[in-house]
Amino acid sequence: MPTPLNIAILDDHQSIIDGYSFRLSQDKDITIVATISYGEELEPMLKEHSVDVLLLDISVPISAENKNIYPILYLIPKLIDHYPDMAILVISMHSQPTLIKNIISSGASGYILKDDRQTIRELPSVVRAIASGSIHFSRIALEQLNRKISPGDTLSPRQLEAISLCAAYPDKTTAELAKILNVANSTMRNLLSGAYVRLKVPNRLAAISKARQLGILAIEEPFSSNN
Repeated sequence: MPTPLNIAILDDHQSIIDGYSFRLSQDKDITIVATISYGEELEPMLKEHSVDVLLLDISVPISAENKNIYPILYLIPKLIDHYPDMAILVISMHSQPTLIKNIISSGASGYILKDDRQTIRELPSVVRAIASGSIHFSRIALEQLNRKISPGDTLSPRQLEAISLCAAYPDKTTAELAKILNVANSTMRNLLSGAYVRLKVPNRLAAISKARQLGILAIEEPFSSNN
């Protein structure tokens, strides 16, 4: 008998949520316990519901008021630490090899492209495989993951978290960002300066722009309803 699974979905397009829900409803032992549209809703939702697999878009806004993209490279390691039994399946339009590598390195159990219709049709079996400990990629995502990445396009995991937070909260001071990351102000400065050196940029704004250009950070994705 199939194991019952609790699924949660984070995506900022209702039609996409509806598409995933339709596919998953084909397995009577899969229950969608929550659907949310903003990054700031994620952690409160997880405190309220037991979730086996989280379907996660990586370019949703922080909130209705803050349209900056939620700092996913900061978030995923935090979720893995707090919810070690929960698997994370990223479903995204973004196919940049650096971004995919960083997402998987941060702890996600799979990366599916939204226009991979065949995999979306098989979403219940993919979710079950992810929940049982497997890793799943769209074919194109796997090809991108295997591409050679220039050393200058990479940052350390903590630098990724720091730059991800900078992009999400551009108006916050270094001290405020350090508090979110739970590090000393001096540590945050060192993380940022190290990232600037690797990216060959002089300041925070340039680092965010360069990181997006290189595919290190996600940008807002175009609307798609290919579910």
